[in-house]
Amino acid sequence: MFDNPGRRTATALSAFYCSSLKQAMRFSFLFFLLLTACLYLTMAQGAYENCCLKYVKRVKSSTKRAVISYWMQETDGSCNISAVIFQMKNRRAFCANPEAMWVKHLINVLDRRAKSTR
Repeated sequence: MFDNPGRRTATALSAFYCSSLKQAMRFSFLFFLLLTACLYLTMAQGAYENCCLKYVKRVKSSTKRAVISYWMQETDGSCNISAVIFQMKNRRAFCANPEAMWVKHLINVLDRRAKSTR
């Protein structure tokens, strides 16, 4: 019949700690999940290959004249965008959108140049 106030306090503290423990476990799990997802995305973004991640929008005409070759990057396991990679005389390279008109024109120029040197 008599209520024990110490028992109520102990029960309340026990419930509080249990609730805090559950929240800590949820936070730890979510943090681990987020960390794993970030590592996976980092590894999937071309860890073993050099891939174009974005395109140049414009290039100067002097840069276009310095281009000596090109190759195509296809979307596959580690490369997320299709691109044309142009290599210049100084061994630098840049990536371009294969759908852009200036890119198609430059590819035609390079193909004609290669055909005439054969």
